[in-house]
Amino acid sequence: MTHSTSLATLALACTALLAAAPALAQQKLVPGQSEIAFVSKQMGVPVEGKFTRFDAQVAFDPARPATSKVAFTVDTGSATLGVKESDAELPKPAWFNVPRFPQATFQSTAIKAVGPGKYEVAGKLGIKGAAQDVVVPVTLTQSGATTVATGAFAIKRLAFKIGENEWADTSMVADEVQVRFRLALTGVGKL
Repeated sequence: MTHSTSLATLALACTALLAAAPALAQQKLVPGQSEIAFVSKQMGVPVEGKFTRFDAQVAFDPARPATSKVAFTVDTGSATLGVKESDAELPKPAWFNVPRFPQATFQSTAIKAVGPGKYEVAGKLGIKGAAQDVVVPVTLTQSGATTVATGAFAIKRLAFKIGENEWADTSMVADEVQVRFRLALTGVGKL
């Protein structure tokens, strides 16, 4: 094999690999159509908040979910309950401690199909220096070029040291927090 033949073979192999990759490489989160919310109970009353800044890195192949990957970063300083006084407390050390832990993260470890358009995404959730394994049920729907992922799961806030010291009393703020999301994505293959 000549040097030019081996270069041509390598170039052809690289082109074939790149041609197979674009569908996954071009997947993007559409922030304006996406939302991450949380619901906690304060003295038994549901209180809803949301994060206004987050990003995702998605490489999802509907035909091969086991080879897919999802990663999220959420700016903890973007948490809001819609009340100025409460919002001023959330970045402080007892809650999200934003100066020390500016981001929460999620990294998938396994994705499996559990029904038409339904998946279980297992992964590691990291908040405020603590990490927990979670399994997140996700439903995917498509409309045109947009795929929407929706789901909800519960976490225990005290496992992540959210609401420390006097706020650790679960009669004031419940330990369980529901996390809900609606994520619009482009570039996902046909379901």
